[in-house]
Amino acid sequence: MKENTEGSPVVPVAPSRGRLRPLGLDEVRITGGFWARSREVNATATLDHCRDWMERVGWIGNFRAAVEGRVQRDRRGREFADSDVYKLIEAMAWAGRHDSEVAALTETIAPAQEPDGYLGTAFGRPGQQPRYSDLEWGHELYCYGHLIQAGVAQARAGGEGELTKIARRAADHVCATFGRGGIESVCGHPEIETALVELARATGEQRYLDQAALFVDRRGHGTLADIEFGRAYYQDDIPVREATVLRGHAVRALYLAAGAVDVAVETGDDELLAAVVRQWEATVARRTYLTGGMGSHHRDESFGDDFVLPPDRAYSETCAGVASVMLSWRLLLATGEPRFADLAERTLFNVVAASPSEDGRAFFYANTLHRRRRGTVPPADTDSPRAESSLRAPWFAVSCCPTNVARTLAVLPAYLATASDDGIQLHQYADAEITTGGIALRVRTDYPRGGTVSVRVARSPDRPWTLSLRVPAWTEGATARLVDADGTRRTVAPGTATLTRAFRPGDEIRLELPVAPRWIEPDPRIDAVRGTLAVQRGPLVYCAESVDLPDGQEVDAVRVDPGAVPVDGPDGTVVAPGELAAPGEPHDPAWPYRPPGQSAVPAAERGGVVLVPYNSWANRGPSTMRVWLPATPLPRADADESTA
Repeated sequence: MKENTEGSPVVPVAPSRGRLRPLGLDEVRITGGFWARSREVNATATLDHCRDWMERVGWIGNFRAAVEGRVQRDRRGREFADSDVYKLIEAMAWAGRHDSEVAALTETIAPAQEPDGYLGTAFGRPGQQPRYSDLEWGHELYCYGHLIQAGVAQARAGGEGELTKIARRAADHVCATFGRGGIESVCGHPEIETALVELARATGEQRYLDQAALFVDRRGHGTLADIEFGRAYYQDDIPVREATVLRGHAVRALYLAAGAVDVAVETGDDELLAAVVRQWEATVARRTYLTGGMGSHHRDESFGDDFVLPPDRAYSETCAGVASVMLSWRLLLATGEPRFADLAERTLFNVVAASPSEDGRAFFYANTLHRRRRGTVPPADTDSPRAESSLRAPWFAVSCCPTNVARTLAVLPAYLATASDDGIQLHQYADAEITTGGIALRVRTDYPRGGTVSVRVARSPDRPWTLSLRVPAWTEGATARLVDADGTRRTVAPGTATLTRAFRPGDEIRLELPVAPRWIEPDPRIDAVRGTLAVQRGPLVYCAESVDLPDGQEVDAVRVDPGAVPVDGPDGTVVAPGELAAPGEPHDPAWPYRPPGQSAVPAAERGGVVLVPYNSWANRGPSTMRVWLPATPLPRADADESTA
């Protein structure tokens, strides 16, 4: 791998080596379109919403209770509630709100830190369990991880402040307590690993990297107690280097994999990096939903076995989507391979963007692909006890997802582009301005609504360099074109399209992507959706929602015709050829099994079925919804006439 010798950019991930160098928030600015709207809502609504709720439910107050000696009586929330306060601070720091608001929260947190650097409100004080007495479930190191990431965000976004100092003292405590000769174990929820590596990158302190590597190497040797879900739940069953697929609790597995990539990159450990790539490949091929979502078990929030991907029981936790983007981004930086940006795009548009409501004040924790019953509107003044809420809820008893979405959207510009000695690489498409190394680009696009991405060179050095544009994997089977400044057009295959020359200011290059709706069929080994089709338009997955059906109809009445082509409808919708079961006619048989060809569903008139982007569903009130639609070839009109 090549070493990155540039100064530390304003980014959440700053590897010292790799194929690509990330561009920071000071180098990339999103100026319009889908992601600009999402980020504006995040900055103006979601951050305040999260802070207000954490004050209301007492999670911020836990730090005051710890200082005042009343934590045993007054502490609120789960054992990991501290981490959500830290994630909120991280999001605020990246969003440029690091002066007064971050300072106020830091003033609340700072007095709770012990002289030896320990910081937590759930353990270690009178009336509480001792420190590190429950590494399986206590989340103490997990909370440190988010504290450290918030400290790094403050240092990179606005300069080292008090929060960064608190984070360093906590990291020093971790190294002293869990280093060689200390507690020889790991945390039940990985997260500390990637945080320690990032702190090492930000400070140059080798001991933080060494400790992260130690945690990665300890994992998988049975240092944690066995539980009803098995040690695979927290990836303590198989060493990271020997595992072949991601397994167990999805968020834990993905955070651990991200940390392992960080360690591998910084230590030059190609064997470890190859192990994670191998796990990513197997997981994407056999354990990932069409949306990019991961995790098909509700009971333990975990991956299922290969091809066990039931749409109506999809857990697909929002945090797993965030963690998947984190992992894919690290693998992209390390290898330069566009397939990792492909999955990041799919997950960003169809999991991360699906979680928040349009106003940024309610969220999905789990992301089902099939809602069979219309849900109920959650109360606006109480937190929801159930992660699998039928509609977005304003807050949850476990609210890891809202703050994870907030920090992801805050740093989203850093995922758009990278640089190398060869030039600039564009990985995600949005209206944006990119300025780095004497090069300035202006990107214009209404992607993903439209497929044209225009890149105008505003400034360029007097030497050849390479402009690289990702051609998404979803263009397979269609035609994508690259149009040069002189009008020369060429077809480009999925992967990367490049132009190398001495560009001049005013040069405009266009990437034309075929975003027309198209049918998607599942691998036949995914039993739960065999015989169905889904619709994808560009990177967006679409779904049927009952609010678009005639009164009284639900989405389970929808049947689509694979012999005809879905087409664009108004206002970003897609119209799929198909039919609905005739309303009002009974079609529930006394026995749900019959010989082939004897359908119990009455025929209905053919027509178009309106589909909407999956990430927008449930914004119009309670509804049923499904992504995978039963496919039934319908007789063609000309065929009917020929046999009449």
